[in-house]
Amino acid sequence: MAAPQATLGADLEPPTTDLITLTRHILSRQRALGEEASGDLTMLLIAIQVTSKYIASNVRKARLINLVGLAGASNVQGEDQKKLDVLSNDIMVNALQASGKCSVMVSEEVDEAIIVGGSKGTYAVVFDPLDGSSNIDAGVNVGTIFGIYKVADPSKASVADVLKPGKNLVAAGYTMYGSSCNLVLSTGQGVDGFTLDEALGEFILTHPDIKIPSRGKIYSFNEGNSLHFYEPTNKYLESIKYPANGKPYSARYIGSMVADVHRTLLYGGIFGYPDDKKSKDGKLRMLYEAFPMSFLTEQAGGLATTGTQRILDVEPKNIHGRCPVFLGSKEDVEDLKKFYDAWDGEKRW
Repeated sequence: MAAPQATLGADLEPPTTDLITLTRHILSRQRALGEEASGDLTMLLIAIQVTSKYIASNVRKARLINLVGLAGASNVQGEDQKKLDVLSNDIMVNALQASGKCSVMVSEEVDEAIIVGGSKGTYAVVFDPLDGSSNIDAGVNVGTIFGIYKVADPSKASVADVLKPGKNLVAAGYTMYGSSCNLVLSTGQGVDGFTLDEALGEFILTHPDIKIPSRGKIYSFNEGNSLHFYEPTNKYLESIKYPANGKPYSARYIGSMVADVHRTLLYGGIFGYPDDKKSKDGKLRMLYEAFPMSFLTEQAGGLATTGTQRILDVEPKNIHGRCPVFLGSKEDVEDLKKFYDAWDGEKRW
């Protein structure tokens, strides 16, 4: 007699019916703050999630109809702007302005800080509207990175409200546009990840309370620049590629900061974009790349350093200033720091 066949799916748990949307999550955090919460941050974050949905839609369209092409201009970094960069920037600026809660904006794509005239918004937002856009045609994940500061006096909002160390951020996050659309957010109470449900048109909580492993097995550096790296970086990389235990780390480098940091948060390990003999200050911008990603990393239990200083303690001198970045699992970053502590060369940070 033949053995009875197992019922298909009998051992699977039924899907949850209690869907926590991003809006619901933000509102619950507001209630947890009690009287301290005015609702302004909630409205601002809701505006950001709307822009994320719109940009995600345009990224999909760009890949389908090959929209991406040069816009005929360069941004303040001297990099060619893509049509989608410009579009994403406009979407962000318009949505944040319309929220009525933002009085200062800094974008990678705009030379000067944007002061919203007549606004009494209590927050300032710094953002890279489309990180990794040069990879779009190759189907690589790209994303939006943002950080939020509290404005000291909304009636006198100025660039000074964002020229502060990253430790002054009240919230930070990123949205990643790829095979799925993921939004990762921290308001200083840990890190949570959401995935856009296309059918519902809502971001659903799928990665609650993200904790980066204390040690990983992956390193993410652009080793094509290793000729220019300073000694501590190269010595650290050598230590994980040729370890005494015979178990080398795996190399994973995408070239889109959002994608590389997202993987690091989930799987552990270390991401690095150091300063070197060619790029004296590093490549990544403090306000809208290094600070938000370092904030998220620390909130998830990891570390973020320039090699010699905590990134969130660095004082920015201008809105497009750069700094070295090493972030990831606590033990991995501590190992990297030991090489810098032992270095007798010039310490830039």
